[in-house]
Amino acid sequence: MTSVSSTSPGALADRTPTLSGEEIVAHLVPPRQFESATLESYRPDRDYPSQGAALGAIRHFASGWTSGKGGFFSRRKAPTAKPGIYLDGGFGVGKTHLLAALWHTAPGRKYFGTFIEYTALVGALGYAQTVSLLKGASLVCIDEFELDDPGDTRLMSRLLSDLVASGSRLAATSNTPPNALGEGRFAAQDFLREIDALAAQFDILRIDGLDYRRRDIEGHAVSHSQSDFDAALGQATGVVTLDSFDAVLAKLGSVHPSRYVRLVEGTDTVAIFDVHPFVNQTDALRFVAFVDRLYDAQVHILATGTPLDQVFPADMLAGGYRKKYLRAISRLIALTTGTGL
Repeated sequence: MTSVSSTSPGALADRTPTLSGEEIVAHLVPPRQFESATLESYRPDRDYPSQGAALGAIRHFASGWTSGKGGFFSRRKAPTAKPGIYLDGGFGVGKTHLLAALWHTAPGRKYFGTFIEYTALVGALGYAQTVSLLKGASLVCIDEFELDDPGDTRLMSRLLSDLVASGSRLAATSNTPPNALGEGRFAAQDFLREIDALAAQFDILRIDGLDYRRRDIEGHAVSHSQSDFDAALGQATGVVTLDSFDAVLAKLGSVHPSRYVRLVEGTDTVAIFDVHPFVNQTDALRFVAFVDRLYDAQVHILATGTPLDQVFPADMLAGGYRKKYLRAISRLIALTTGTGL
């Protein structure tokens, strides 16, 4: 247990986040750190030519738009053969930057959200209303494409097909190419068939490279001693929360992941004490989704106990969700060391 200063921080455990369908729609824009992302500000690593090739492909995809009266697509220059573009690669190679930059180039009504935000929107509004809301958009961007559940896979496949039929173009990122998204997780033939249907809608771009968050740092996520933790907590500015690791996990289990964005909204520092390795994969996956929202909001993390990059046991890192956990580790190092802020 940690000591608390005279001005006690609030607790995530005490928050009751709510998020209506309309509020989800309002959040369908790039995260804060990508508000000004442009194709010009993307810096390809010359050691990995696929990054420059991906940038060129995104530029070509964006050239299909025009602001003329003839509509979003120029009559003289047809858009790419497929309505979607899919950026596959490891974490930290700039996929989200490119996705956000593409979003900024798109004219008119457009949306940018994570896979879980779109499925949550369907849950909040219903399928028909969601299609009615999104259809006809110039661009729909799906970051962190996840297919952990066959039902969500079929739902997203149907949704994307309906949006393409309305004239919308699609762009997505993931750490796994479409034909391998279910690998190591499910073996149902229906699931694999849905994956194939999704893959057919995208031109797939592979982006190789090193995690930019770790190019200039070594070591682990920072874990403080009790005295250093108390000192850092006392010096933290802005909105600060203080919870035990178990309290955070319990809270995440009581809140739908689509509401994690509201759980951390307006927070500058999250302090977590008594961190320990995961024993439950469900808790681990919820925490990954939570870390993604902390990273999007650029919330600094203070922690005691097990370093946060060491909370995923070897058996989890060897399983079907390996890439998710590695992405979270990368972001946890950045958020505890300040290199990602």
